[in-house]
Amino acid sequence: MRTFFQKCCCFAGEESEKKTADVRKKNVKTWRIFSLKELHSATNNFNYDNKLGEGGFGSVYWGQLASGDQIAVKRLRALSTRGETEFAVEVEILGHVRHKNLLSLRGYCAEGQERLIVYEYMPKLSLFSHLHGQFAANFTLNWPTRMKIAIGAAEGLAYLHHYATPHIIHRDVKASNVLLDEDFEAQVADFGFAKLVPDGATHITTGVKGTLGYLAPEYAMWGKVSESCDVYSYGILVLELISGRKPIQRVGRGGMLTILEWAGPLVLQRRFRDLVDPKLHETFEEDELTRLVQVAVLCAQNLPENRPTMQEVVEMLTEHTKDPMKEDDGLHLEPVKYDPALLAADE
Repeated sequence: MRTFFQKCCCFAGEESEKKTADVRKKNVKTWRIFSLKELHSATNNFNYDNKLGEGGFGSVYWGQLASGDQIAVKRLRALSTRGETEFAVEVEILGHVRHKNLLSLRGYCAEGQERLIVYEYMPKLSLFSHLHGQFAANFTLNWPTRMKIAIGAAEGLAYLHHYATPHIIHRDVKASNVLLDEDFEAQVADFGFAKLVPDGATHITTGVKGTLGYLAPEYAMWGKVSESCDVYSYGILVLELISGRKPIQRVGRGGMLTILEWAGPLVLQRRFRDLVDPKLHETFEEDELTRLVQVAVLCAQNLPENRPTMQEVVEMLTEHTKDPMKEDDGLHLEPVKYDPALLAADE
């Protein structure tokens, strides 16, 4: 494994002096290599009752170490060359970046055919679980909490795009990859699809990976990926956070309605209140709602050159130094017609 990792691009996330005072580093223990026996013991032999979630990559389990520390263990499915690469990329990235809004790596295990990644355990699970999953019936996300999550996720992505060296494109920004700690602080997670951006590169052409509904048009259609693709996905995520709706909803018999198809007309008519999740029952700040909606739709512009950077998004949400949108005339919110066949294997 050491030889394989050495072949990967190694880097260390570095913050500029300007941001040092603004970015609070987490007190993270040094990551280490776990034994398979240790992780079997921590998760009760990967007991079904310990399972936190499952995806195309494999399953995630809750565990408790002998020290009493709680952990989350991602157990990857049977290995392939692509799976091995994604495992190595995620370990490399999480092993070097440090930010309060990026999920922390505790370590990994690579024994035989087993590939496991060990993270800090997030007790509030994912944003998806609160919007659409097991906690959706409970009113856990009030308006201040949603604003906090939107800002936290933006700060995590801004760090990846602007302050990590080399810069990092996440490529799979979505509600299930935004985890929440005990205080509902957002933690951007799952870097298996992440790409490192070479110095001077404006974009990378690659196989399309990610989740339908969040994919930027230029990425879904031509495989052109840049930091701006994460910005687009973030815009969809924020519309989801505001409305409580999924990025794609089934309608009628076999029909699909994207969140942009639903939200676009309301935005152009400035009916921002009609976008708000009914669970909030008018308990939101009007000015904050307007700002958050405008930031979301600016991020979800069809043309990447019309989207803000994630650093500009953070400034618009926190410092109010920029007016997100004075006029709606220049908006281009035509929804993307995704073809599932475009989700080709990443070369």
